[in-house]
Amino acid sequence: MDKVQNRREQQLKAFDRLLTIMDELREKCPWDKKQTLDSLRYLTIEEMFELSDAIMEKNMNEIKKELGDLILHIVFYARIASETNDFDIADVLDSLCEKLIHRHPHIYGDVKAEDEEQVKKNWEQIKLKEKGGNKTTLSGVPKSLPAMVKAMRIQEKARGVGFDWEKKEQVWEKVEEEMNEFKNEFNIVGTQTIDKQKAENEFGDLVFSLINYARFLDINPEDALERTNKKFIKRFNYLEEEAKKAGKNLGDMTLKEMDEYWEKAKRL
Repeated sequence: MDKVQNRREQQLKAFDRLLTIMDELREKCPWDKKQTLDSLRYLTIEEMFELSDAIMEKNMNEIKKELGDLILHIVFYARIASETNDFDIADVLDSLCEKLIHRHPHIYGDVKAEDEEQVKKNWEQIKLKEKGGNKTTLSGVPKSLPAMVKAMRIQEKARGVGFDWEKKEQVWEKVEEEMNEFKNEFNIVGTQTIDKQKAENEFGDLVFSLINYARFLDINPEDALERTNKKFIKRFNYLEEEAKKAGKNLGDMTLKEMDEYWEKAKRL
């Protein structure tokens, strides 16, 4: 117990040190003094993507650094807001604590939740009540989310109010249905013009159904696609480097020649 208490004291001391530094920077540093909520916004978005990259790479040292950058931004926003008496970091943390307690009645109340699915369902229902019941189920999905992440959140929120498939087999049938519709409509031989708008709509339906199926398999499609992106980059870099060593230029090579290097990269 003493070890836990000592660690907690160290954590609080470190956070207090950060707050002190933030105050000093805001008062003395020309750059920090100029920053506003708006000027920090795009920098925060960049930090989020850098953290995401570090997590995908499982680089714990980089994760630590990027988390630090994010915490700095949170403290920075709160400091700016405190200058106009809107709120400060204590208000932010107290509000968060109250929300966590309220949304976990199975821990801090008498509600029963036997599994993760029930917890998520309770969470979504509580969120709707918090908004006064006058907003839609999907209104809490940020408009600026990347499309794939947004699709996941839409599906999760719909599931939270009971609108979902019962079995993954049903979802796969929907995937096959959308795939066949897309194939039959747009797998056209020859020069026949394709209605691009209609093709885009149907392709969107297909991707949405695949994301739905991934959700039923507990696969995060954003993570899955990013890992494939990284795998492709790694293999393509190998192809490019090996071709260069052999004195070849990719633009002058045949697809068959490039594929030989590609297969080597896959084996590696």
